[in-house]
Amino acid sequence: MTFPGATRVQMVMNLPVCVDIRTALPERELTPLLDDAFAWLRWVEDTFHPDVDGSQIARLNSGRTIAQIPEVVEVLHRCEELREATGGWFDSRRDGRLDPMVYVRGWAVERLSRALAGAGAVDHRVTAGSGTRVRGSSSPGRSWRVGMRDPYDGVTTRVLFAHDAAVATAGGEEYSGPGRSWVCVVGPDLAAAGAYAGAMHAMGTARARRFAGELAAAQPYQTMVVGADGRATTTPGFTGHGVETSLAG
Repeated sequence: MTFPGATRVQMVMNLPVCVDIRTALPERELTPLLDDAFAWLRWVEDTFHPDVDGSQIARLNSGRTIAQIPEVVEVLHRCEELREATGGWFDSRRDGRLDPMVYVRGWAVERLSRALAGAGAVDHRVTAGSGTRVRGSSSPGRSWRVGMRDPYDGVTTRVLFAHDAAVATAGGEEYSGPGRSWVCVVGPDLAAAGAYAGAMHAMGTARARRFAGELAAAQPYQTMVVGADGRATTTPGFTGHGVETSLAG
């Protein structure tokens, strides 16, 4: 099936990033939008990635002074807030050095999604690794379908139907945690969803399930926690996001 719009995939921030625009815009508008989208993501990588020589984070880690860039101040402040909110289970420091990329990837996609909508591309999906942000419709009158995949074997166990949602999964080789457990968080902001998912995966299943309930009661984030035994537990509002069990699950 042919859809209006345009799609582009590139490796950025050590991840395959896909920007899929479904709004019926002329090519003379779509091409610059995609160019600007990946220019923004490359700027984010060059600014925040600790392994990019000369990035602001690399400079901080080596004790050098950094520029007072508003985005850097915002990200570091938000990372500290999330560290406190999760009791330290989310932490932008790894092995003694600053590394905010778990948060930054979602933050960059969330900012990009808002920019696309503001530029008229209101129907889009942006996927970066295990994080996805959707807005608008996949086709006229149809919501987006976002598969929630087991990060260990790639099997889709749930499908989200939404016009405006962020979905983040934590598990697999990228995250430290017990066994084959994994966590999926759905909410309004991909950066926060990714941070919460990573924190809960690090907590272990029992503590994660308690935290997920507390989070859902206080903020608009719903969670599925899958234990090492494969048993999935969801917060009460999880299915309210239009989540259905996949036939593959």
